[in-house]
Amino acid sequence: MNRPGPTNSILDIPGLSVGHAQDARLKSGVTVVIPDRAAVASVHVMGGAPGTRDTELLSPDETVERVDALVLSGGSAFGLDAPGGVQAWLRELGRGFAVGSALVPIVPSAIMFDLLNGGNKDWGRFSPYRELGYAAAANASRDPFHPGTIGAGFGATTATLKGGLGSASLQLPSGVVVAALVAVNAVGTVIIGDTPHFWAAPFELDGEFGALGLPHPMPSSATDLRLKGQMRVTDPAAMPPSRANTTIAIVATNADLTKAQAKRLSVMAHDGIARAVYPAHTPFDGDLVFSLATGEQPLASAMQFAELGATAANVLARAIARGVHAAAPSPDDLVPVWADIAKLRQT
Repeated sequence: MNRPGPTNSILDIPGLSVGHAQDARLKSGVTVVIPDRAAVASVHVMGGAPGTRDTELLSPDETVERVDALVLSGGSAFGLDAPGGVQAWLRELGRGFAVGSALVPIVPSAIMFDLLNGGNKDWGRFSPYRELGYAAAANASRDPFHPGTIGAGFGATTATLKGGLGSASLQLPSGVVVAALVAVNAVGTVIIGDTPHFWAAPFELDGEFGALGLPHPMPSSATDLRLKGQMRVTDPAAMPPSRANTTIAIVATNADLTKAQAKRLSVMAHDGIARAVYPAHTPFDGDLVFSLATGEQPLASAMQFAELGATAANVLARAIARGVHAAAPSPDDLVPVWADIAKLRQT
């Protein structure tokens, strides 16, 4: 039976370091994943409101094959300053894509909207995200981290609960490891109706997000739309307020992939968002999945690659639930954390 890795996180991929930086007053933060050496990467976007930097480079037909880091950030478009800080840190280390005598660190990034989450965004002329990006890179290590209210997920919210940063992993018998890291800030919900049960429950391992399984019977309200800013949509024509949201993720593996295979891995992994968030890929989300392949483990066949993609979707679904399950309360929160909802349902 396939099992999670030792940390049940993206750190179970050898050669990756993860760093976080956050500002409690701002209620926002940044997370960075840095491979020991530049790694093959790609991306697929399915949300209708993405915010990205350098993602076009990751198309299979573009010249640059590898990246030096990937960044997930809060701050909406202001968060696109964060990869500049990561670039600065990498440049000081002498890392980057060589263009003659110049080195350009390749740092694609994605952002989520957390500007209306109760934090103080009155930062003055320049946003703090470049410095948060630098701090996250400087903090990068292989030390295990607790999911939830940390880094890019520090100020995340969903329709009914506080969001967060989640991670999960799985080891396959072939020696291939696949893992996910995700900032969950969806316009929809990760729980079923008014229950504390997660949509991702069928994929849970070892009670990692409460071991509640699926509700039985399913509540009649299970498929009612609950959208951020408009808790329940009973009129199909009703629309939520104009706010950007998103679920942004990195799916990583130790497999040896081409850039085209990495692109397909990102595509397949998006099923994990659809398994864990309802609804997913809306016009108001910037749903995006990066893929990252360190290349240590060869794949024996196309069928093994198909297994990798299917597993990546399951792992991403688990990571989404874990991020919300572990969220911790903070001053001025606008929505409750999962633990408070679970207590209420049990009393």
